[in-house]
Amino acid sequence: MDESITRSESVFEPIDVDRVADAVVDQIEDLILAGVLRPGQKLPPERALSETLDVSRPKLREAIHVLEERGLLRIRRNEGAFVEPLTGEVLTPAMLALCTRHRGAFFDFLEYRRDQEAFAAHLAAHRATPADHEALYHAIEAMEAGIEGGSDSERTDLDLSFHMAVAAAAHNAILMHTLRAIYALMTRGAFHDTRRLYGAGATREELLRQHRAIAEAVEAGDAERAAAAAEAHVDYVERTCRTAEDEHRRERIARKRLRLTRLADFGTPPRRRRPA
Repeated sequence: MDESITRSESVFEPIDVDRVADAVVDQIEDLILAGVLRPGQKLPPERALSETLDVSRPKLREAIHVLEERGLLRIRRNEGAFVEPLTGEVLTPAMLALCTRHRGAFFDFLEYRRDQEAFAAHLAAHRATPADHEALYHAIEAMEAGIEGGSDSERTDLDLSFHMAVAAAAHNAILMHTLRAIYALMTRGAFHDTRRLYGAGATREELLRQHRAIAEAVEAGDAERAAAAAEAHVDYVERTCRTAEDEHRRERIARKRLRLTRLADFGTPPRRRRPA
């Protein structure tokens, strides 16, 4: 979904240097790298942006053209300028399909998340600002509001919004953009297990408790506790998914045994009648 920025919420600063176009380019690049401007986000209209930056519209167009050439912006005719993803595709469509078919890839994904999210939480505890703390608790409040009535997909999005808030609070651009690309695998349906995590009420409450524990440790500036809370969260997700997978496998085997027993006792079952 495209997201636009209004002038009243502007994150841009007036330009007051000799090399105007270069200064505009530098400022927008910094905002993209820091994750303030996110992939898919629409820049303000040309007139509003030129006024905010206090530059002429020709100079602004020159800067936008440079950013487009560098692959940071995409110009859509009659729509405006949009931020391009920095990391591109993490996996090819063929690799995504392969991961979907082979169960081991999902747990490899969780293993990767465990270390990276613990690192992000550790950094966030040292570096998070009051605004970062506010973003974390806002994400948790959104999860609490959407956990009951939302769909699996919506709950997954809210969950990932919290983890992206932790990554942003780490103030490490490479880590943040890498995690955003990895989380996209879930939103694109590469791994369905985590979408089912919120099925049981007890599991939902436990997941919320774990997210709160991470946020509280980050706010307290306790890096070791924040990293441990992040690790414990992913460990819980892994255990829950493995348990669900084992239960599904046992039920599938039990049904096959039951079918064979019925065949042995009663012979070939009657054909099902087609509905009238």
